[in-house]
Amino acid sequence: MSVNNKLTRAQFDEVMVPNYAPSAVIPVRGEGSRVWDQDGNEFIDFAGGIAVNCLGHCHPALVGALKEQGEKLWHLSNVMTNEPALALATKLVDATFAEKVYFANSGAEANEAALKLARRYALDKFGAGKEQIIAFDKAFHGRTFFTVTVGGQAAYSDGFGPKPQGVTHLPFNDIAALEAEVSDKTCAIMLEPLQGEGGIIDASPEFLAAVRALADKHNALVIFDEVQTGVGRLGALYAYMLTDVVPDILTTAKALGGGFPIAAMLTTTEIAEHLKIGTHGSTYGGNPLACAIGNAVLDVVNTPEVFDGVKRREQLLRDGLNKINDKYQVFAEIRGKGLLMGAVLNEQYQGRAKDFLVAGISQGLMSLIAGANVIRFTPSLVIPEADIAEGLVRFERAVAQVAAD
Repeated sequence: MSVNNKLTRAQFDEVMVPNYAPSAVIPVRGEGSRVWDQDGNEFIDFAGGIAVNCLGHCHPALVGALKEQGEKLWHLSNVMTNEPALALATKLVDATFAEKVYFANSGAEANEAALKLARRYALDKFGAGKEQIIAFDKAFHGRTFFTVTVGGQAAYSDGFGPKPQGVTHLPFNDIAALEAEVSDKTCAIMLEPLQGEGGIIDASPEFLAAVRALADKHNALVIFDEVQTGVGRLGALYAYMLTDVVPDILTTAKALGGGFPIAAMLTTTEIAEHLKIGTHGSTYGGNPLACAIGNAVLDVVNTPEVFDGVKRREQLLRDGLNKINDKYQVFAEIRGKGLLMGAVLNEQYQGRAKDFLVAGISQGLMSLIAGANVIRFTPSLVIPEADIAEGLVRFERAVAQVAAD
């Protein structure tokens, strides 16, 4: 392509709907935890496509699965099943509490299915009136109208007219508020075991135990949104495995395809039977191409070696961020678990998370934010330890740059 025909950031403003404000950097190639832009500039990737690229960029096992399946069968429709879907569903059932799997294409779709299933289950089993969904402030469950309403961030859900009804938001980790609200009209309690978009906030063990106990008492279902925490991100295949609580429904997406769109809703046989033929569906959900890649992801990720490696990398990242903070005093705390980490800005730097992200890009580091006050890191689960070290060097330069402003 000649220089005159080069695709540019300015063209985004000409041809794209303006709901995103992307960086001027346009990546064109990735390998492992490194990315290169149009001009050959190299970046270390601490963002992972927002916890999606769990094995980095162009992992050989995923590239191999894509090529192999790409020459066999891409899409059928759900009039027929296919071998990759059966294999992936079996792996998910064998590895988790679940007995049944529903495939979709994104976290929002998996959450939409989970919420519809919870409502249908309650209606079938207990009759009309048991429809309240309890969710939590600062939660994020997707951008469909139902999931964005259940998510606890008004900035994302306001301004589109009347919202779906029967949704109650409570403070996260507030057991008293939960006890006061749950009743026999509650059909489901939905939460992230570690809130991602809301600021990297971990659910306390006591809170999770209360969720489970109150749901059981009132015949409500517990839905774990593990779209961001799942597939090894916290050092176990799913975050619920690090707790004493087992959900009734679990949603998974993002890392399940390692960068290829796929999602799944996991549940029990008893609950699943309420999604009878025709009650829900997805054109692309469970397509052979996505499921072949999902199989490859699970084969690589679901091993003690990878989970142990996540915990080791967490410590390296945490230690490195604390060391930077000892020098520059910009963070109030480093929080999170596994490779879903947040550096929380102190009083002096309130509202400036994006400044650190932008400075990072200028120093050759890709990171994320989780609200205006938290810098978020979700690198590949298998990022080389040398890349963590180099990424921290670049991030320190970015911190120094912001601190000097």
